[in-house]
Amino acid sequence: MRILGIDPGLRRTGFGVIDAQGPSLRYVASGTIVVPPDLPLAERLKLILTHITEVIEQSKPDTSAIEKVFVNNNPASTLLLGQARGAALCALAVGGLDVHEYTALQIKKTVTGSGHAAKEQIQLMVQRLLQLNGLPAPDSADALACAISHAHHSSVVGGLQKSGAITTGPRRRIRAGRILG
Repeated sequence: MRILGIDPGLRRTGFGVIDAQGPSLRYVASGTIVVPPDLPLAERLKLILTHITEVIEQSKPDTSAIEKVFVNNNPASTLLLGQARGAALCALAVGGLDVHEYTALQIKKTVTGSGHAAKEQIQLMVQRLLQLNGLPAPDSADALACAISHAHHSSVVGGLQKSGAITTGPRRRIRAGRILG
């Protein structure tokens, strides 16, 4: 399964693509979409949408994972981040991908074992898990960590479904690796 991870941001949007087969993870590509801050908001959002669409066309992922927006003390910043996330979500939807959402806490806990890990710890663990020669850039590392999180959560849930330990249907759903209903 090829997974595209997205770390949305209005100035810098990270993306990372990995292949996951069972517990085996393989790095495919990653990068950062740098958006000039002097552009009008609509143009900045268009740039994010266009670049993610290009990543989808080039890497041909099977599914996607994106970080959920957190609410911080500045409502204006939260709104702008939400708009950048919306542009990324639109690109994923237009690309025909299933979208799986994870909080920063879920991603950090999955990749490092601690929900309060620093960016440097995420970079180091992504480097180790994907056997990279060097540290990935912070935004790319966050996007790769998001993809890794989905790989781990989907393999756990898939294994539980195959074993019959859980079922999905009209009364049960799975969202972000949690069984609901």
